Amino acid sequence: MRIFAHANYNFIKWRWHALIVSLVLIWAGVAHVIWLGGLPLGIDFSGGTVVVLQFDHPTSVQAVRDGLGPAGQDAVVQSYGDASRHQVMVRLPETGGEGANLDELAGRIQQSIQAANIGTFTVVSRQMVGPAVGHDLQQRGIWATLTALGGILIYVAFRFRLTFAIGAIVATFHDILITLVFLTWFHYDLSLNIIAAILTIAGYSVNDTIVVFDRVREDQRLMRRAPLDEIVNAAVNQTLGRTIITSGTTFLAVLALYLFGGEVLRGFAFTMLIGIITGTYSTVFIAASIAIILSRRNRPVAAAAATTPARTTDVKRRRRA
Repeated sequence: MRIFAHANYNFIKWRWHALIVSLVLIWAGVAHVIWLGGLPLGIDFSGGTVVVLQFDHPTSVQAVRDGLGPAGQDAVVQSYGDASRHQVMVRLPETGGEGANLDELAGRIQQSIQAANIGTFTVVSRQMVGPAVGHDLQQRGIWATLTALGGILIYVAFRFRLTFAIGAIVATFHDILITLVFLTWFHYDLSLNIIAAILTIAGYSVNDTIVVFDRVREDQRLMRRAPLDEIVNAAVNQTLGRTIITSGTTFLAVLALYLFGGEVLRGFAFTMLIGIITGTYSTVFIAASIAIILSRRNRPVAAAAATTPARTTDVKRRRRA
């Protein structure tokens, strides 16, 4: 089955509108992160204790927070998983201790809830990460992301040209920033699962971008006199069917994971859903637009370099005459 076989949409016409929308979203997200005091870090990076409690009857988050007493002021208490299961997650930041101290803190959480007589509950899971381990994981996550982006830049620069490589990297950064914006808006903490999803998004976005850039390179040989805007727009339309099918099937698979994969995979699946949408969007509007802008800036320099030898030859001919 082939869809969009004869597509002829003028995507490049809307590139400036798309760039403005992206900038507005990114700056709104940056303002929100500043208001929050930084990106919300999960237990993997910040260190601390997480206890998931399952009650026999519906229990409000505020009741659990009040039941923690003084410790509830620094705790993050929120509903967890399916609402029908009456689960509540309690997360306390690390207090400088390791191992046994964190284990003792988890026991205090259970004792405080039991003493408050909120209701009968069972401990579904406990997770403890020390501050040293959390800091190490944070550094590894940052380096993994930067290394992946550096490898992408080198690969695209060698395969195509530097302007296209810059466009691909800008589009990848765009996808990561937009994804982080939506993660903060929907109250997801940054964890190892989400870092894995972000790295997957980077590879997915670049793969989609390379397909379009490869078609641009082929069309440049066939449309030698056409402007770059027209060539890029033709390439996007020619690969539109492939983009819709690939993105659509991947989106449906990840959506199933989000709906039925459980709370542990929900952050990963949500990150992938946003990344698939932004990756497709950035391939059409961001990567191509940046490549066109940079190519136009380099064109006068190239034109001047090309005309200089011709002028020198004319001068030599006049002197000989």
